[in-house]
Amino acid sequence: MSALAPDPSEHRSGALLDHLARRMRLRSESVLAPLGLRPRHLVALTVLRDGGGSSQQALASTLEMDSTNIVGLLNDLEAKHLIERRRSPEDRRRHVVELTEDGAKHLKEAECALASAEDEVLAALEPAERETLYELLRRAASTTPVICTEALRADVDNC
Repeated sequence: MSALAPDPSEHRSGALLDHLARRMRLRSESVLAPLGLRPRHLVALTVLRDGGGSSQQALASTLEMDSTNIVGLLNDLEAKHLIERRRSPEDRRRHVVELTEDGAKHLKEAECALASAEDEVLAALEPAERETLYELLRRAASTTPVICTEALRADVDNC
């Protein structure tokens, strides 16, 4: 066994998380498709609902999308009457994006559909275990990743 190979008794979560994420993504896409939505649409609608609207530029930044891709995404949502884009009264060069009433209703339907998809994917877990999983994932997602490089290996054992 190589000196860099992990001890087989150590549990590594990456492959399991990737597999679970793939299953969740496929199931999510299948329940969102009848609603005419894709996961990226849902993320944008959620950000708009939770933030009470946004400038187009701020939304692009939040979603980590470039301006060309955000325009395409917003065009999709606007064509379905799920969002409205208006010129900002303070700065006519900027667009303000807001969720419409139909958008809020569609988002609620999508969230219910996703809840059932999550129930299917996580069926082996009890409700308390799901809550624990959620809290652990939330905490892990909120940390800044440490990139393991050869330079760090000198300082970090078993990186």
